[in-house]
Amino acid sequence: MKRTVLLLVVLTLLPGAVLWAQQPATPAATQEDFVPVNALPTQAEQLPAAPLVIAAYAFVWVAMLAYVWMLWKRMRQLERELTDLQRRVKTP
Repeated sequence: MKRTVLLLVVLTLLPGAVLWAQQPATPAATQEDFVPVNALPTQAEQLPAAPLVIAAYAFVWVAMLAYVWMLWKRMRQLERELTDLQRRVKTP
């Protein structure tokens, strides 16, 4: 039970830690003058939210795997109890 609670706390705090780590240290400088588009340096297209998307997918996969692992553990315990109960019923 304690491991489950600890796992849930870690999984809850993980997205906040990722967001906190990605905040810029200093605000970006603002541009005062007009610059025509053809004078700007060319940059490859970027997806600024890519690290957040990756973190979200990772969080969902980890949460799903943790849930499946907990279900598997409970089913294994239930099967042991059912086998024990069947053994008790067969032997009078």
